[in-house]
Amino acid sequence: MKDWINVFLGTAIMCAGFVFFINPYNIVPGGTYGCSIVLHTLFPTIQVGTFGYFFDIPLLILSALLLGSKVGTKTLASVLSTPLIMNGLSLLVYPSQEALQALDPASICYGFLNLSDHLILAVIMGSTLIGLGCGIVVKAGATSGGSDIVALIMQKYMHIRFSRSIFIVDGAIVLFGLITFTVETIGGYTASAPLMLSLYSLISIYIVAEVIARTINGSKDDKMLFVISDKELTSLHEYILGPMDRTATLIKSSGLYTHEDKEMLCIVVPYKEVASVKHKVREADPRAFVIVTDAYDTYGEGWKQLPTASEVEAE
Repeated sequence: MKDWINVFLGTAIMCAGFVFFINPYNIVPGGTYGCSIVLHTLFPTIQVGTFGYFFDIPLLILSALLLGSKVGTKTLASVLSTPLIMNGLSLLVYPSQEALQALDPASICYGFLNLSDHLILAVIMGSTLIGLGCGIVVKAGATSGGSDIVALIMQKYMHIRFSRSIFIVDGAIVLFGLITFTVETIGGYTASAPLMLSLYSLISIYIVAEVIARTINGSKDDKMLFVISDKELTSLHEYILGPMDRTATLIKSSGLYTHEDKEMLCIVVPYKEVASVKHKVREADPRAFVIVTDAYDTYGEGWKQLPTASEVEAE
């Protein structure tokens, strides 16, 4: 039940990011809905969310045919509910059908959220909400479909790395937007300069990707320390087991040059505790060799549980 609630909560947050901060300003944050925003300028009678059906459903079918992947019920729920929530929210916040078709930022919430003079704020807010919503959906064991499927197909059949494939797909969508908005500008379109919109779109793509990864994986604040000493660091052992209430791995080792036995201690701690560990190492052996590095993910007792096969993790 918690996963299902998170699927719809994440979808709603993502839709809010699009409706309030991205769609009205023709920002193109990649993905199927970035392409939908561009198509809406060509066919304003069709809402942005509706175009999502045109892309996501065929892509899910392609995923099943070309990748052999099964579409989970939560993924299907997310994909099918996103256009409904986006269109419903759009109907609520725009006062008239004309304002809805034009996606007029001066009309949204009766002008209360008009950020036409603060586009960078709109990009940051919208991208953060989209990334947060997508991250919540993925953590719940679903995906939002879209351009990820195209990237996976490119990876399998064109042997292009997934991260590079995502960049190519999103870059192509931004280029599509640049060309379309440029043509519309020549025809009398009054939005911001197309080139500037494309630059804002690139910023949006970056923010969305970072927020998704941070939402899924959490902050990477843990540090791993290797402490190598000629001595037996008894006082350090007592400090780790006592005041710190942690444990560590003691590894028997020897110097490559001296061939003398050494003690190597491996411990993972939150970054706030690194300074105190270094102070205790200095007290135990000022000549100790210490390495501090990032612990990207830590699993086990006292930390996170290992993920199951159904859980999705960001790269």
